Amino acid sequence: MSSSSRVLVADDDRAIRESLERALQLEGYEVRTAADGVQTLAAVHQEPVDLLVLDVMMPGVDGLGVCRVLRAEGNRTPVLMLTARVETPDRVAGLDAGADDYLPKPFELDELLARLRALLRRSAPLPEEGAEPSLHVGDLRLDPSARRVWRAGTEAELSKTEFDLLELLVRNAGIVLDHTTIYDRIWGYDFGPESKNLAVYISYLRRKLEPAGTPPLIQTVRGVGYTIRPQ
Repeated sequence: MSSSSRVLVADDDRAIRESLERALQLEGYEVRTAADGVQTLAAVHQEPVDLLVLDVMMPGVDGLGVCRVLRAEGNRTPVLMLTARVETPDRVAGLDAGADDYLPKPFELDELLARLRALLRRSAPLPEEGAEPSLHVGDLRLDPSARRVWRAGTEAELSKTEFDLLELLVRNAGIVLDHTTIYDRIWGYDFGPESKNLAVYISYLRRKLEPAGTPPLIQTVRGVGYTIRPQ
C-alpha cells in the first residue's frame, strides 16, 4: 500500500467517522470524511480517491445510492460497504449496487485494514505485457486483460472482487479450491470457518452467470470448497 493512497470514509456516525480517520491516518492513508451521501458524491466529484468506505445507512442518499450513482457515471473506485445488516439479501443489495466488498458492523479494525489492502492491491494497474489470451470453460469466456466475461455470448457485469474470484476458479478449472486458499488468494486474509463472505460472493456469481435454464458452472464441494467445470 502506497503511503499516498487516498481514502474517503462516509458514515453519519461521528464517532465511527473520526475513529476510522485516525486509525487510517496512522496506517499512512490520506483520509477525507463525509457525513452523508450528498457530501460523499460532492467530495468524489471534486477530487478523486483511491478507495471508498461507505456506510449503508446514511440520511438522504444512502451508501447504496452513492454506489449506484458512481457506477452509473463509470466511476470504478473500489468500494468497501459497511453495514449493520447481516442477512444475505442485504449484503447482496450492496454488491448489486456495485460495491466490491462489504463488512458487517461491529468489525475488527485489523479486518477492515486487511480488506482495504486487498482492494488496493487488486485495483493497482498491471504492468504492460501485452494482451493475455482469453480463458474458456464450457460456454464461459473470460478476458483477463480487459477484465470482461461472457456466458453463452452474453456479457456479465462483475465487480472487482467478483471478477477476481471467478478468474481464480477459471484458472483452476476442475480443481477443488478450499475456503482457506480462496480467502488467502482473493482477500489476503482468512476470515475463518464462520465467515459467510465467500458464500455470498459465490451465490452472487451464480445469479449473474447461471440464469434459469443454463447448466451450472460453479460447483460446491460440501465441507471443502468450490470448483468450476462445464456440465
